[in-house]
Amino acid sequence: MSPRGRRPAGSDTRGEIVEAARAEFAERGYDAASLRGIARRAGVDSALVHHYFAGKPALFTEVMTVPVDPAYLVETVIGQPRERVGEALVATFLGIWDSPEGQERFAALARSVLTHEEAARMLREFLVREVFAKVAVAHNPGLDPATAELRATLAAGQLLGMAMLRYLLRFPALRRATVPELIAEVGPVIQRYLAPDA
Repeated sequence: MSPRGRRPAGSDTRGEIVEAARAEFAERGYDAASLRGIARRAGVDSALVHHYFAGKPALFTEVMTVPVDPAYLVETVIGQPRERVGEALVATFLGIWDSPEGQERFAALARSVLTHEEAARMLREFLVREVFAKVAVAHNPGLDPATAELRATLAAGQLLGMAMLRYLLRFPALRRATVPELIAEVGPVIQRYLAPDA
């Protein structure tokens, strides 16, 4: 038997970690899953998980095939002036999903979360905790956790609803709308949730 943290030549350690993470996230949800538990399930040392992935959010994006590191997304939005956080988040969101490949990925992700409760729960916890709540708290120091979660959830609902109508249900008006038009229309709504009275 190989020692923990080592794999025979030719084995796909990274792939095994991803598979273990998929099982751990499905069983325990995003919040309750831990890198230590994922490492244990994969039969490796937790340092090896850190070698391949920057942390739980990065590992989750791999499992869910989200094409962007959430830390990068959050840093991009938080780095904008407070009064532009809404339009920055919409622009970043559309920059990830609006290409033909992005729309395909979004469709696959949406179908998985709409048909599997475990996937829906993981994505819900991930988006609220790792993306929208972090933006809300960064632009509203002292915001209590319950309010941050509500605002984060409303912002997530707005953007995911827009994406569902544009990429899956293909509502003609949303299909025709340009990215600058969507930023102009949806940005103020996201601003109201995440950085009001700016």
